[in-house]
Order: sequence, then C-alpha cells, then structure tokens
Amino acid sequence: MDDIKEYGSSSAGGIQCLTIVGQIEGHQTLPEETKSTRYEHILPLIAAVEESPEIHGLLILLNTMGGDVEAGLAIAELIAGMTKPSVSLVLGGGHSIGIPLAVAAKRSMIAPSAAMTIHPVRVSGVVIGVPQTYRYFARIQERIVRFVTDHSQVSREDYLRLMTNTDELANDVGSVVYGEEAVQLGLIDQLGTLSDALAYLHQTENEE
Repeated sequence: MDDIKEYGSSSAGGIQCLTIVGQIEGHQTLPEETKSTRYEHILPLIAAVEESPEIHGLLILLNTMGGDVEAGLAIAELIAGMTKPSVSLVLGGGHSIGIPLAVAAKRSMIAPSAAMTIHPVRVSGVVIGVPQTYRYFARIQERIVRFVTDHSQVSREDYLRLMTNTDELANDVGSVVYGEEAVQLGLIDQLGTLSDALAYLHQTENEE
C-alpha cells in the first residue's frame, strides 16, 4: 500500500510501520547472530513520527524475545506519550518486555495464534546477594507492573498472579497467555490481524 511507510523511507504520507523483533538491545551490544532491535535507532524514529505533518499514525509490529528492561521501557514510554494514533499488533510472541511495548499503543491487538509470556525480571551474570540487590529488582519489577496496569485493563492482581505462577512453565516462573485469553484478561484490547490494525488507523484519520 502506498500510504504505509517503513522507517528510513522518504515517501510521503500515511502510516509509519515500526517493526520490533527479537531481543531489545540496550547499552550492551548483543552478538551478531542474535536478532535484535536497537533502541537507539527506534527512539529518534518515534520522535520523528510524532513531529512529521506527513505521517498520520504509527503501526507497531511486535514479535519480541525479551531483552534490556531499561531500553524496552524507554521505547514504551515514548510510544505511550505520542499524540498521534498508534496501534500495536503482537505476532508470534510478546515476551517479557514486549508486553509494555504492546500496551503502550493507543490500541493493542494480538493475532489469535500469538502468545505473550509474563514472568518476573531476571538478569544474567554475577548478582551480589545483598538486600540492596533484592530491593533494586523489586523496584524494576514494580515499574513494569505499574506501566502495564496503567496502560491496559488487566488488574494488578491478575498480572501478579500470572507473573509468579509456578505451574505453567517448566523450570521457570510465569505464564503464557494466548490471543483470546490476553483479551479476556484485559491485557490486550482485541484480537486482530494486519487489516484490522490498518483499519483502526485509517478510521482515526477519517475522524479527524
């Protein structure tokens, strides 16, 4: 379609398409063989979309595998702070930090076969076993929980229950919810496909 722009395109008008896939890369560079989305590339693009008189709305395609929490929250906060219409579409999976990214848009959608994995914050590498470390993790987790519950209809109780479930995942803590269940929980606004996401953005354009 002529009115869909991908980032880096100079064609005028319509909808900007932003793809966020793989792991969210923050200040630490991931190996070349790891599929990742670099947040320093995404942040100026979102700002440019908000400022451009030629772009009406933002279509965010998501298939994430977790990644840097700070970088993911930074992207989510920018999306949530936009005045232009935005719609997210979860395809395949929304893992960990992908959930704040999904709910940050004005309208969130999920493909019927897509899944969202909810689990507590974790880190790799050396962890210092002192009370300050545990308080730090708790504060990071609270930031994520608050963002998700503020930008969706899921209750805090349901989200915490899903996040700390010990019966769902093998060798892990958390839950996997699929398309329809994510909508029933209020985590995502509706089931949808690409055509539904585009229809929402075109409808908001016609209403202006």
